Amino acid sequence: MDLLKTLQALNACHGPAGDESEVADVLEKLAMPFVDECRRDTMGNLIAHKKGSGSRVMFAAHMDSIGCIVTYIEKEGYLRFGKVGGLHAPDLIATPVRFKNGVRGVICLSESVDPKDMTLDDLYIDIGAHDADEAGAMVKIGDTAVYDTPTYAVGDRLVSPYMDNRISCLVLLMAMEELQNSDNDLYFVFTTQEEVGLRGSKTAAYAIDPDYGIAVDVTVSADELGSKHTGSSKLGGGAAIKVMDTSVICHPQMVSKLEALAKERGIPAQMDVIKAGGTDAGSIHVSKMGVLTGGISIPCRYTHSPQEMVDRGDVEACARLVAAFAEASL
Repeated sequence: MDLLKTLQALNACHGPAGDESEVADVLEKLAMPFVDECRRDTMGNLIAHKKGSGSRVMFAAHMDSIGCIVTYIEKEGYLRFGKVGGLHAPDLIATPVRFKNGVRGVICLSESVDPKDMTLDDLYIDIGAHDADEAGAMVKIGDTAVYDTPTYAVGDRLVSPYMDNRISCLVLLMAMEELQNSDNDLYFVFTTQEEVGLRGSKTAAYAIDPDYGIAVDVTVSADELGSKHTGSSKLGGGAAIKVMDTSVICHPQMVSKLEALAKERGIPAQMDVIKAGGTDAGSIHVSKMGVLTGGISIPCRYTHSPQEMVDRGDVEACARLVAAFAEASL
């Protein structure tokens, strides 16, 4: 699988939280050769099932992204917008965006506002319209926009919008491709609406009722310049084994198992503890009577910005660790 080309294909899709079907279409075509069946549930989760007689294991990687949603059209034709997920105003000035219908624009700051004082309410999207009537013919209230920035490689690093969490979707695909023999009953779930409250994984976990759950997601990289050590992992350090975030304290049995598998298979690994943020593990581990839940994370710089960065070696290590757990005797 060509990692860069596949990532580019996923990010060419429109997939903010609540509207992930384009991403699911691409992922389903890529997953089908490696599993017995694919289906979608009411929430839009894509569930790829590789049947087995052993333990039921659910791997979850969310396919939704953050985005902008149009809330008002100014008389001059500018678009005011709200957030779908965690948008941060300082990251957005001069960022190109695109709507599902192909309309493109750029996020701008009102000239009367000092950048140090700005909030999301001070930003608007300029789509080149001359007035409100023209803008209204191009987009409507409730339309969503996503980052329209490039995906490219810089040496062994990959830079792209929406590494969070399209890169983890690729990790699941790579693990499926790498799988040899497994008796376990495997569910690779590409979840929806994680960015707005871990919603898709909640219903998927309830329906699948797994014995074990693993959320695959990005994690804060602690090696950014001026980092205040809000996380424990770094780019190039290997697969990050989740210990805790604000949504979950991973079961010690899962942490130990993932550590042991990494050591046995010679997979580079590090520990993942972050002070803020969560993953689908937060909803999986409390499903029904509870699920033995862990996490495998890809360290990522500049999360939720228009250009996020990961290390190719970390991505490959995460895929190997997912495959190792899928094949393990549980």
